[in-house]
Amino acid sequence: MRYAWLLLFTLVAVRVQAAPAAEWTRAPAAASEWSSAKLAEATDYAKAHNVTALMVVRHGEVVVEWGDTTKPTELASVRKSLLSALVGLAMHRHQIDLDATLDRLGIDDTVPALSAEEKRATVRMLLEARSGIYHPALSETAGMAARRPPRFSHAPGTFWYYNNWDFNALGTIYERAAGTSIHQAFAREIARKIGMQDYDPAAQRYVRGAASLHPTYPFRMSARDLARFALLFLDGGRWNGTPVIPAEWVRESTRPHSDADWDFGYGYLWWTANAPTPRENLLRLPAGSYFAWGAGGQYAIVIPAEDLVIVERTDRDRHLAHPKPPEVAHLVELIRAACRP
Repeated sequence: MRYAWLLLFTLVAVRVQAAPAAEWTRAPAAASEWSSAKLAEATDYAKAHNVTALMVVRHGEVVVEWGDTTKPTELASVRKSLLSALVGLAMHRHQIDLDATLDRLGIDDTVPALSAEEKRATVRMLLEARSGIYHPALSETAGMAARRPPRFSHAPGTFWYYNNWDFNALGTIYERAAGTSIHQAFAREIARKIGMQDYDPAAQRYVRGAASLHPTYPFRMSARDLARFALLFLDGGRWNGTPVIPAEWVRESTRPHSDADWDFGYGYLWWTANAPTPRENLLRLPAGSYFAWGAGGQYAIVIPAEDLVIVERTDRDRHLAHPKPPEVAHLVELIRAACRP
């Protein structure tokens, strides 16, 4: 009996999540646990709501791949979850201290410059969108600017607001600490290690302007490459058993630190299905689920309880009307319902 328990422990300890090699592995249709009719219903719903690429991955294998999953298109705010992974690596290497203040790091902005109180904000607060700095930011939508709290209305660390200033300043902090560009670092540290097929760092760009010293760092990425990134997090930062992102960072960045919009939670640049204040939201995902979310219909949803990744994209180059959050929620329900118990 003792040896049986030892064998079981060994098998669990060496379990490696299935991950694609140069190409994705497809779930065999004959042995599929999925309803083809219900998957077709989900795909038809996606088409009707201008979803241009859809990937469903379970146990590391592709269940659904529909639309143009190979074209790199703009990720919008999904970029923030990509930066979070890089910040985690820099912290692990002692290049970034999450409790360092902006004053210590020499971070400021255009006139009206940051106050001494604002400079008390830390890297951790920026990751949580709790800096209390309401300076104008680049790539801020009209809605974000209208909702932005008045300057100096909240002390650092006391209030959550989805704040492009925080996210852009984090990009500056990362590049100074790592000594390289975000896009090149992502290629070297993550994309190549997990076999992304379409990501090209040379095709990326920055958005600069007079409103702020801190540029935005848009990413263009295909649906199938974004699915690899989501699968990397699903397996705790490992790829075929090899650590790529520290496991403790995956856990910490994807747990809820704040109550956020739409009754979701917010971690370190990741949205979470659960919030610190228990409440139901429109996605109704199992506990521990989380997602990257960008304007214009960009989603990478990770559901650890079901070993499931769902990537939904609308090509922003085509200026299509994108699915609204309730419609995305219904699409996710249709996909999850297609899995046979």
